[in-house]
Amino acid sequence: MRNTRERTHNVTNTLNGKVALVTGASRGIGAAIAQRLAADGASVALTYSHSKDRAEEVVAGIRSAGGRAHAIQADSAKDEDIAAAVDETVRTFGGLDILVNNAGGGTFGPVQELPLDAIDTMINVNIRGVVVGIREALRHLPDGGRIITIGSINADRVPFPGGSVYGMTKSAVAGLTRGLSRELGPRGITVNNVQPGPTDTEANPADGPMSSSMLSWMALDRFGRSEEIAAMVSYLAGPEAGFVTGASLDIDGGFGA
Repeated sequence: MRNTRERTHNVTNTLNGKVALVTGASRGIGAAIAQRLAADGASVALTYSHSKDRAEEVVAGIRSAGGRAHAIQADSAKDEDIAAAVDETVRTFGGLDILVNNAGGGTFGPVQELPLDAIDTMINVNIRGVVVGIREALRHLPDGGRIITIGSINADRVPFPGGSVYGMTKSAVAGLTRGLSRELGPRGITVNNVQPGPTDTEANPADGPMSSSMLSWMALDRFGRSEEIAAMVSYLAGPEAGFVTGASLDIDGGFGA
């Protein structure tokens, strides 16, 4: 699988004893996050909407490396699926310490031409699904827990036409992150937003039709790797990031510079 290839890193076991739920993790950035958190010692539940075989492949890879993982079918546009995924994570692993809201999606085009159902889907998955996931997770997260959302650099910069609604949904996540950091700070729960730029995934390959345009907007002459996004998430999930909260952290190769 191109997006779940393993790369070596210094495994610190900083997440031993922790339980993480990563939404939308059957491939791409989500799969890399699940793999990294498991490699660093966490028990990881991961959700998928349709790609059961891909999700089970991620789980099998984690288990073969000695980790603990569990796949859950859940549509992040449905409140009841999100709630059920949180409950199943807690039943399976005995708790929940880290929530990674990775599930997301976008439909691009002029706002006057976008079907309203496409707009609703983006809002439901990229905003409402994040809020519902956090509400459900807070019933279980202990003091010192972690909430991490995968947003997008398009919250800050949309240098092409047709990305207005998608950018709006990612800007909403950034605002939610700031507000929640204030609400949850007294409990030591950190809330952060990771904003990737162009990243080599199946949905946005480094050799795709838009790659030359994207590279022209960047400081570095390459796409990011899913494993690089996962490394930032692992840091935010760990003990060394206990003083980082309310932040939107760009990992974008200078796309937003």
